[in-house]
Amino acid sequence: MAARVGKWLRTRDFFAVHPVFTHAEFVSAHTAGRRSEHTSNSLLAKHTARGRLLRVRRSLYAVVPEALDPREFAPDPYLVATRLRDDAVVACHAALAFHGRAYSQWRRVQYTTAGRPRPFFFRGLEFAAVQAPLAVRHLPDFGGGVLVRPHAGGEVRVTSLERCLVDLMHFPDQGGGWEEVWRSLEMVEFLDLDAVAQYARLLGSALTAARVGFFLEQHREEWMVEETHLTALERLAPDQPRYLDTRRESGKLMTRWNLVVPEHVLQRRWEEPQ
Repeated sequence: MAARVGKWLRTRDFFAVHPVFTHAEFVSAHTAGRRSEHTSNSLLAKHTARGRLLRVRRSLYAVVPEALDPREFAPDPYLVATRLRDDAVVACHAALAFHGRAYSQWRRVQYTTAGRPRPFFFRGLEFAAVQAPLAVRHLPDFGGGVLVRPHAGGEVRVTSLERCLVDLMHFPDQGGGWEEVWRSLEMVEFLDLDAVAQYARLLGSALTAARVGFFLEQHREEWMVEETHLTALERLAPDQPRYLDTRRESGKLMTRWNLVVPEHVLQRRWEEPQ
């Protein structure tokens, strides 16, 4: 939730609506009442020393709920990820988890950004940046599909499930393997397939379009995928055979997509009794 620029907020009021915030956000709200940045910094230092604030990292703070020990308090990871950079958006497997559609729980929180910051570790979690694809890196909201959702007393910027599907096909290593990707996405009840195809086209990757098309084809009944959606993606597919997996694992050629799909993915062998 952005600070109300131009209207001064009392410190306690600011904390009430900003459970995780940046130094710049606090200064912007505080100095709107013609107070100095020096005074803002002094207030932050005072509340941190008293245990009211937790300094997550440089220029990033979390409000510690009353009666909790700041040494043990863990702020909401999605609020933290959203505030790590001005353009940060919770993405990939972390977005699935935010939407309640992740098959497995991770200790890694991914976020999309235009830059390439190093991983950041805090309270047992890794916050890992996934650089936005070059084709959309400089577009507003990295090409669209970015939602702002109220969460844990603040706001989280997170990719939509439609964009999440395409992102995981574009960055399969960020999904934890095809079984995790399949099982997670199969928990999704509904998708705007026009939005899926539009974002896949925007990325300009023939391999990604083929992966998306193949995945939708495998779930035609569940998501009521129409032939028009598949045809639109088929036009974007590669001219020469490509591997589904980044490890170039052998398998069956799906001629419609020019995609070599490993048998264990094609047959979903993870569903077989152990």
